[in-house]
Amino acid sequence: MKAFFKAFAILIVLSVVATCAFLMESPERKSADEQSINDWQVVWTDEFNPEININQLEAMQSWENVKANDPAPKRPEGAEGQWVKIDIPTIPSGSPALLFEKIYGLHVVIKSQNGMIYESDRMYNYGINTILLPMDHSSEGESIYIGIKSGTRIGLQSNVLAGDFKELQNTFIKNNMTDFIIGSALIFIAVVMLICSLFLKNENMSSWFSLCMVILSSGTIVITYSSFLYSLFGKYGNVYVLLFDLSLFVLLPSFTSFFESIFGRGYKSIITKFRKFQVGYSLFCILLMAINLLSNNQFYEYYRLASGTLIGLFMIIQFILLVSIATIYTIRGNQEAIIFTIGFAVFAVLGLGELLWFYLKSEYYDLFLWKWGVVCFLIALIIILGKRFARNHEQVVEYSKQLELFNNELQRSEKMEIISELAASVAHEVRNPLQVTRGFLQLLVAKQNSTDKVYLSMALEELDRASAIITDFLTFAKPEVGKVTTLNVLNEFIHIEGILIPMANLQGGKISVHIPQDLHIKGNSSKFKQAFINIIKNSIESLHGEGEIHVWAYEENGEVCIHIKDTGEGMDEEVLARLGEPYFSNKTKGTGLGLMVTFRIIEVMNGKIHFKSEKGVGTEVVVRFPAVKNA
Repeated sequence: MKAFFKAFAILIVLSVVATCAFLMESPERKSADEQSINDWQVVWTDEFNPEININQLEAMQSWENVKANDPAPKRPEGAEGQWVKIDIPTIPSGSPALLFEKIYGLHVVIKSQNGMIYESDRMYNYGINTILLPMDHSSEGESIYIGIKSGTRIGLQSNVLAGDFKELQNTFIKNNMTDFIIGSALIFIAVVMLICSLFLKNENMSSWFSLCMVILSSGTIVITYSSFLYSLFGKYGNVYVLLFDLSLFVLLPSFTSFFESIFGRGYKSIITKFRKFQVGYSLFCILLMAINLLSNNQFYEYYRLASGTLIGLFMIIQFILLVSIATIYTIRGNQEAIIFTIGFAVFAVLGLGELLWFYLKSEYYDLFLWKWGVVCFLIALIIILGKRFARNHEQVVEYSKQLELFNNELQRSEKMEIISELAASVAHEVRNPLQVTRGFLQLLVAKQNSTDKVYLSMALEELDRASAIITDFLTFAKPEVGKVTTLNVLNEFIHIEGILIPMANLQGGKISVHIPQDLHIKGNSSKFKQAFINIIKNSIESLHGEGEIHVWAYEENGEVCIHIKDTGEGMDEEVLARLGEPYFSNKTKGTGLGLMVTFRIIEVMNGKIHFKSEKGVGTEVVVRFPAVKNA
């Protein structure tokens, strides 16, 4: 999963870099023959007649001069159309052409002295026109007339470029490719995500699919909002408008669904309820769209109210709701909420700033920065989903580690249980004949000469050793603590230190004990001493000469922590992993039972033991017991 997410992140980065590289590429130098037409004349008409001839237009008396950077001419009350008169300059070489970068109107005609040279009559509600108009040299020095009809924004609102057709064609494509590139990149990412969803588990599918729909619908909205498709393939304009509306109907509930999958259902399931409402309302709008299409736009006003005014209101409510919840989580320190809030803030600043400028310009301005805000916001959403996937991966790894530890502990418990049963069943039966044999050997020792006594004494020692092993087996098989009292850890270690210091001195080692007076635990004194004598004896034997053993203790989080650290030979990881196993020992004649018994004693006293060791450096043993406040 981690490799998959890395590959997906690389794909997104490459897509964004490629898009930015294309869009930020320096435009080609302006051709020497390319000219900018910055002024023209405008006249308003009460009725728009595309068949009006040039002489009738020339005869009109109310022409007014307009410059490209001036505010849009105020539309007279009752005016239905507008005519624009432009003088064509001389174009020295090449195939002459005119590039109208922005004309607002649903019905646009262009006339010259030779008659009609262009007409576009749109039956759908999209009024931005970008026109690349081929000309011939015979039209140079003459005037052309542009007739425009529109119910809202109307007129020529940007510079007109005159020059060679090929050069203007490159300019036309570059100026209009931005939206197409951004939208296509988003759609490409969404398609890749859909393919990748085949490899996801069910618990990740909801957030992944929701984000996929958000990116796909956003990309479609960006493309279908652009004038590029309408300029090149205007006959499919109705399809583009329908795709824009459908994408909006998909975007809003998908966005809420993604938010819900990341941040939860919200207070009293408010996010879930709003998401269900949005799904229902989107289905209602789609149904109303179908009815309007089948009735040949007879219900257009109702559809426009539902898909325009009302859905805009619901968008405002949605953003306020989601941002409020994200802000609450941000205040609480939720990292995903912080990323969401930052991404949405970028989108909101760009969108609201452009919207204010749009109204200041009396709506004669095309919004475009919002698309970059959408891209930034989507990147924030992708980061949130990526963090969620990474966290899920870490949880899976952690669960795997815990499962491995659990399995190891289970195997150890099963092994210990088998040994316990075996020890309990055999130990008593073996000890009785050993005691009898030892008694007869003692009688023989008293009657034999000195030479035989040596061998008989050796036999007795081995019998005692066998008896000690059986005692360890019994202790392991039945690890009852016995009489439980409150133990003062310092007092217990004073006795342990007195027993083991002579042994340490013989080895050339030293033992230092630093334990406070006020540490108390529950347990059996003799078992406690047996366990720690076994541990410290192992430390002494690991010194192999001079060395030090430090013992210290303290209370932490309701536990008494006892540390025993030596400067002995240490152990590698393989040996550490096998400590406590029966019959495993680093000693030549060791059975491993001593440390095994120690583990069981500590376990019965509700303690925990942990070893840290490094070969050639030493070993540290940490034992933790529940602390007791001495009354």
